[in-house]
Amino acid sequence: MGELANCPSCNKVFVRTIRNICPECFKEEEKMFDKVYKFLRVKENRSATLQEVHEATGVPETTIIRFVKEGRLRTATFTNLTYPCESCGSPISAGKLCENCIGSIEAELEIAEREAKRMPQKERTYLSDVTKDR
Repeated sequence: MGELANCPSCNKVFVRTIRNICPECFKEEEKMFDKVYKFLRVKENRSATLQEVHEATGVPETTIIRFVKEGRLRTATFTNLTYPCESCGSPISAGKLCENCIGSIEAELEIAEREAKRMPQKERTYLSDVTKDR
């Protein structure tokens, strides 16, 4: 059974079931998707960038990005349809972070794990040195 919620797009009260937006906003969003998809289906437009799709269709960039993230627009087909990495802003076509940012985070985690493994031994060494001085 659904629950009452405010639509994040228009703030109207609606019964939330499957979708997080009201039926009217969903219809509007579907019209925007159709507009973007029809534009991209034209052979000359398949290599369009996010900015070019936005300018040609009038659909907000954030909405187009959401279509890509949801998998409704496949970047394998539309190769230049990228969006910014949430960390550094580099263009990406999947996920939230670019390869460089993922690599940096993984390197930092490895360093933190190594330090965490060494930490208890350092404390033990420090304690044994303190007790020797007594």
